[in-house]
Amino acid sequence: MTIKVTFPDGAAREFPRGTTGTTIVEGISKSLAKKTVAMRWNGVLSDLSDPLEADGRIEFVTRDSGSKDVLELIRHDAAHVLAEAVQELWPGTQVTIGPVIENGFYYDFKRDEPFSEEDFPAIEKKMAEIVDRGAAFTKEIWTRDQAKDFFRAKGEDFKVELVDAIPADQSLKMYKQGQWIDLCRGPHMRTVKDVGTAFKLTKVAGAYWRGDSNNPVLSRIYGTAFATKEELEAYLHMVEEAEKRDHRKIGQEMDLYHFQPEAQGSVFWHPKGYVLYNQMEAYIRRRLNESGYVEVKTPQLMSSKFWEQSGHWGKYRENMFVVPDEVPGTEEEGPVLSGKGDLMALKPMNCPAHVQIFNQGIKSYRDLPLRMAEFGCCHRNEAHGALHGLMRVRQMTQDDAHIFCREDQIQSETEHFVHLLYSVYGHMGFDNVVIKLATRPEKFGGTIERWDAAEKALGDALRATGYEFEIAEGEGAFYAPKLEFHLKDAIGRSWQVGTLQLDYVLPERLDATYVAEDGSRKYAVMLHRAILGSLERFIGMMIENYAGKMPMWLAPTQVVVATIVSEADEYAEKLVRQLRAAGIRAEIDTRNEKINYKVREHSVGKVPLMFVVGRREAEEGTVSVRRLGTEGQKVEPFMDALVSLMSEATAPDLKAKAA
Repeated sequence: MTIKVTFPDGAAREFPRGTTGTTIVEGISKSLAKKTVAMRWNGVLSDLSDPLEADGRIEFVTRDSGSKDVLELIRHDAAHVLAEAVQELWPGTQVTIGPVIENGFYYDFKRDEPFSEEDFPAIEKKMAEIVDRGAAFTKEIWTRDQAKDFFRAKGEDFKVELVDAIPADQSLKMYKQGQWIDLCRGPHMRTVKDVGTAFKLTKVAGAYWRGDSNNPVLSRIYGTAFATKEELEAYLHMVEEAEKRDHRKIGQEMDLYHFQPEAQGSVFWHPKGYVLYNQMEAYIRRRLNESGYVEVKTPQLMSSKFWEQSGHWGKYRENMFVVPDEVPGTEEEGPVLSGKGDLMALKPMNCPAHVQIFNQGIKSYRDLPLRMAEFGCCHRNEAHGALHGLMRVRQMTQDDAHIFCREDQIQSETEHFVHLLYSVYGHMGFDNVVIKLATRPEKFGGTIERWDAAEKALGDALRATGYEFEIAEGEGAFYAPKLEFHLKDAIGRSWQVGTLQLDYVLPERLDATYVAEDGSRKYAVMLHRAILGSLERFIGMMIENYAGKMPMWLAPTQVVVATIVSEADEYAEKLVRQLRAAGIRAEIDTRNEKINYKVREHSVGKVPLMFVVGRREAEEGTVSVRRLGTEGQKVEPFMDALVSLMSEATAPDLKAKAA
């Protein structure tokens, strides 16, 4: 019996049933076989040694391809090497689970004394020894009883529990690497040698078994691995830079905001931080106004019946903050449910409320497109462990907008939005933008014809803008395709920020119609769009991108006038009054401290400019100008310095208008 194997170039050959990927690649090319570590069989990443039992399509995965598949395989196998190293060094340690995660992997261990980072050198040395041995990965299919007997004999109770959790209809795979063996779904590369030496253990933390606080606490060792030493070093450098740029640390140094347990996931904006927030909002408001958007404000608390109608109650209920709709009761019974709304919810997004405004009054095809924007305060019940400074909060403000349009306007509105978005990102200092068009997923709503038309409209619109884009196959929302906009920051990290989602479903659910040219009623098309996303997250991203050294137009304090001697205090006060009258955000520092102390302190606060004044400057009407991050100073007439500062401090959109 033979099977037909199709290759990526479309060519096909017949092989005996049960042929392995290893046999096929070795028959094609010895040099290719040396580089190949796994295969995709009918699109599924698989062990190269798997026997092929039916017709299918094969794709070889080489270690030097730089693909996501290879990176995951290297990290997966590195986790197994880590577990083997730990058990060789500390026999009796129980291994539990060790998955691949973003940027690396981890493995959880149970032993009497928790691990610390002081153990890392010994573990890494042992890992290198194991890799150097180069044992082959081999897969065996065991019965559940075999596996449980094996793990019980080793005293590994956690593995026994994992065996019991595997569904009965799934085979139980055990992978060997030399004498060491572990329960694993696979796949793996050919040998441990394929892991290479570009790995690094990064941190250790405590973790509850299966995330349940009623279970034992385990030691979780994190690590990362790459195909080459150069990639590893670049990543570690980026991590080091990221730690220096951490918005939580810089935000504290600049006195921008804080968090506290009594308001988990909600920001306490300090005066300087709120200046930055307001500058961002004012800039976006101006851009929306010039682009034909109308701004609205909608309620934060709305009935559960409203969310049921929109479909969010069924899909998003666990992420919503829900409160009872109470009315006064008797003294004995206390407040009772109203019976009208029963339950209310803080809005997690603005879209259903915007439809309510659209539905007030009859809309004609001539009224479209209607671009409706809101700086909407939204609440999402994120898990405590997921909260992360400004990047992941429970209360956020979105630069949200919805465009109600006809189908024939989808392309032009998309073009209009993309041009606006690129302009905004350019003003914010981001010129590396990656666009992805997310297409129809496996499970979708609506007809294929409508999906094809929507994908074509978005693709045509992107091509018309001249910007390149990638296809994210099958990653669209269930109701329609969408665009994603990813930004790269100063140290190479990618952030998904802007989105445009094409929605046919919500207008139908909430009856958002207009009168067409022929007099019939038609459902509007709804484009959900955001440029910054949430202001909180984007501000956090900006802080890290600029390492706190914000562009002059966004800096909370644009200039500090600092005195060298007390005789210059009056002159400094006069300058600050003039600066503020000119619209400059200026502060004064007349403290009885040495000027070097003042310079250092305001440098930590990331103030971009200092005007230093003493007796001579007061007499001559000059200032000594010091710029953040530069050595030395320049003496110039105050009015010249003011004119220069006013030009630099003007927001880029206003500067463009003035020009």
